[in-house]
Amino acid sequence: MEIQAKSADRNLLLEFSGDMDHHGARGALREVEQAIDAALPKNLVLDLGGVTFMDSSGIALILRAQQRMQLLDGSILCCNVPPQARRVLDAAGIARLVTIR
Repeated sequence: MEIQAKSADRNLLLEFSGDMDHHGARGALREVEQAIDAALPKNLVLDLGGVTFMDSSGIALILRAQQRMQLLDGSILCCNVPPQARRVLDAAGIARLVTIR
């Protein structure tokens, strides 16, 4: 799993590519937390367009990012969600906590 981070004006964009599974999400979670801590964003966008597979580890990553953003009184948006990942997020009810476009 690779993550590209872009930050400007308290907006943080994280672009994911690869498998968001147990192996990929473990390192990605650390990277996401470090990027949030460094940027202290008000808005976090998780671009999942490059995610080739997602399981419950991806849900955990998104929930952890959402918790971090709550501490900053910020918002989180997931965008460009591939169909397989969207089914995983829908089954878990993530849309009740995070905006998905």
